[in-house]
Amino acid sequence: MLGGMAVAAFTLLNLSADAPPEPMKEVWVPAGEFTMGSEDFDDAKPLHTVYVEGFWMDETEVTNEQFAEFVRQTGYVTWAERPFGGAPPGAGVFDGSRCPRGELCRDCRNWWDYREGACWRHPEGPGSDLRGREKHPVVHIAWEDALAYARWAGKRLPTEAEWERAARGGLEGKRYYWGDELRPGGKWMANTWQGDFPSENSGQDGFVGTAPVKSFPPNAYGLYDMAGNVWEWCADWYRPDYYAVSPKNNPQGPQSSIDPDGRDEPKRVQRGGSFLCSDNYCVRYRAGARGQGEPKTGLSHTGFRCVRSAR
Repeated sequence: MLGGMAVAAFTLLNLSADAPPEPMKEVWVPAGEFTMGSEDFDDAKPLHTVYVEGFWMDETEVTNEQFAEFVRQTGYVTWAERPFGGAPPGAGVFDGSRCPRGELCRDCRNWWDYREGACWRHPEGPGSDLRGREKHPVVHIAWEDALAYARWAGKRLPTEAEWERAARGGLEGKRYYWGDELRPGGKWMANTWQGDFPSENSGQDGFVGTAPVKSFPPNAYGLYDMAGNVWEWCADWYRPDYYAVSPKNNPQGPQSSIDPDGRDEPKRVQRGGSFLCSDNYCVRYRAGARGQGEPKTGLSHTGFRCVRSAR
């Protein structure tokens, strides 16, 4: 039993318990000050100076094979695998095919298809599996799922300030976490969307969905995929006005959340953007950008990584 959930019988195709994954490598993020936020996004203003203590951070996003080991040992059942609010188990899967080609479909309800049976084991729903995706980031992870994994691993989720400190890798005032150019030397630096969002992804960066971790260069601290690939959960509640009152030293986020969509659903912070971020719609893979999500909901571009305080 874990968190009151009964152990579930399951089969993990091509993820053998006889060959457990290698332990997650951790990267040291040194203590220091940095300028947090971005002038490009209203909820990332004002720019403000923040100090965070040093900490250890997972080198990559948690992968399918690593999450499978957690489930194998604990029997944990994710939120997408549980009936919720009268709906059968399932999750939202991105599907831009219903939007007209060459047109920017701004109603995000047209991008997502709730598919019964979709979950971390079946990312696109029944009939899909994890074969060949062992080292891709696990998706359809709700905030509470990420928290359960972190506690099992003896870690925690990063604060938003820790996450941005780590993502910047010591760089200040840059548009992207790697510098000011989107493609320095013509090289793609992150897994994002190229083409007409949401109907056509040309895959110029080599991927049209998630990419295996470490497919792109690390930042100066040695951390991979701090931009693009999948959104990553942070510990903090989300408020668009928090930066105006944030303390300077080791901010832990606000005590409560404001739902920007007006549905009275408290939100937790997400960071980094995903493979769905495009230059013609969502550019939140840029440095300092913020995202948010309902804690019991994970989508096909939502994952996480963990941190550990210095001992």
